[in-house]
Amino acid sequence: MIKTFDIIGNMTGNSMDAIDLVLTRFHGDEMHDICSYSVPYCAKFQKQMEKLRQMVVNKTADEISKIPLFHTIHDQYIQTLAIAINKMCDQYNINKNNIDAIGFHGKTLDHNPPSIAKKNKSLPYTLQMGSGQMLANMTHIPVVYDFRSDFIMNGCEGAPLIPTHNAHISSTEGDAIYYNGGNTANFAVIKNKRVLIASDAGPFNEYIDKFIRNNTDQSFDCDGMFGKSGKINHELLNQLFNICHEFYQMPLPKSGDPQYYNANGIFEIIQKQKIPFNDAIHTMEYFSAYIAAYSMNLIPINMEIPNNIFLFGGGWKNPVVYDSFKKILYSQHATILPEHRATMLNLRQRFKHKPNIRFSKFADNMDPRLCADMAKYRLENKVWDTYDSLDKNIISGIIAYPNNSIQIRDKINRAAKGWQR
Repeated sequence: MIKTFDIIGNMTGNSMDAIDLVLTRFHGDEMHDICSYSVPYCAKFQKQMEKLRQMVVNKTADEISKIPLFHTIHDQYIQTLAIAINKMCDQYNINKNNIDAIGFHGKTLDHNPPSIAKKNKSLPYTLQMGSGQMLANMTHIPVVYDFRSDFIMNGCEGAPLIPTHNAHISSTEGDAIYYNGGNTANFAVIKNKRVLIASDAGPFNEYIDKFIRNNTDQSFDCDGMFGKSGKINHELLNQLFNICHEFYQMPLPKSGDPQYYNANGIFEIIQKQKIPFNDAIHTMEYFSAYIAAYSMNLIPINMEIPNNIFLFGGGWKNPVVYDSFKKILYSQHATILPEHRATMLNLRQRFKHKPNIRFSKFADNMDPRLCADMAKYRLENKVWDTYDSLDKNIISGIIAYPNNSIQIRDKINRAAKGWQR
């Protein structure tokens, strides 16, 4: 008999915009979302989280646990999330006793995967903040969490995790490149419900959202209201690529993190060159589309590129980004850096026909549903196969049950820096 699971998913990751929740029902390979709920972060919390992220980079779990701000922000984060979950249950008359689990990703604060660690001659680690036990106690629902640690501790990149979920939904949508436009862009080539290759591509919302938060009272460029009024600054486009060109040119798979993208360096260039605000936004939005297209050329030459490109993630809802992506893939007149003209021409020629670019039918709630899906797999003790873990049989995540004691170390994931000791 096939068991039905009702699971609440939450994904925050690198995102700094909102707490997004979804309640998904799983029955075998079938899934559908019952309800969703979202709570924007306040500006003060966003700034505190940004400050904390800078403080914990390259620090061990023991070092982080001695930072008072870490505990303050952590507890506020979990409390805010628990309140949001409780409110969603109240609003939709959800009986918590019928919820099998919460799939909880945690807030990513630092990430040093094997691909980067090898270049830096360091040891790989990943840092997610979030006590699953505290969340379980505050919601009275079991919590499945700390998904990334198992992959890092088995020599994998630990990101992106969503391609396996894309493979699950491809039974409905079909073969395609599934492209996520979040804080960092990532994509997967899916064929016959299998992940052929998957990788992060580079910054997507990272520059745009942070620049807008630094200069306005807005959190992001809603409907492209700033970017639409600007134009491409060719020198800035060149500098956006060159400031971390080594990462963009690294072979697949690879995993990104905001610390690699040097946002402050870009913002200093904008200020020094006195680039108009709207032009800076427009150029950064064009760059999001640009690097998303550029990264597809790194797909191995012997791998056929599907003609379907299915988009999801909030960044694609920005019309400047979306239209720029289509123009780069469709038009000979798109703005391309001189050194990339042959590369982009080669990419267009790898598609058998004009690419079919559209939003995935599952685009809404994709990220939180991923965590619900991963929680289901953990509850069933099933392997979650990422592209670089196919031969490792990794069961990802740990389970916290309500009303157990909270350990200080539980606020930090298992594969934080120094886990090898």
